[in-house]
Amino acid sequence: VQLQASGGGLVQPGVSLTLSCAASGNGFSITDMGWSRQAPGNQRELVVGITSDGKSKSADPVKGRFTISRDNAKNTVNLQMNYLKPDDTAVYFCYANTYENIAGTPVVSKVWGQGTLVTVSS
Repeated sequence: VQLQASGGGLVQPGVSLTLSCAASGNGFSITDMGWSRQAPGNQRELVVGITSDGKSKSADPVKGRFTISRDNAKNTVNLQMNYLKPDDTAVYFCYANTYENIAGTPVVSKVWGQGTLVTVSS
């Protein structure tokens, strides 16, 4: 399973940006998906996650500004970021919790995308 993230860039404070992430591969199922971010000098932190039935949970700093959505048929997850602030500057990583049956053995994994840089600056 591989995740490919896209949509980062340089934006001014107050504007919106959408990140996208697509999972590819064969023979797997995805349970939870979501986004984490890592700002310079900081540890990676969870931004928002979404279950396979659409229930989401956001970190306090982004509540009311960031919205996550997913398309289970396409194995994609999007992050709509509104009212961006300089503190949102970070590398954003998508993730997926996956399930595979490998030679009769269930394997549960957390797969990460490559990261996409979001810079919020005037």
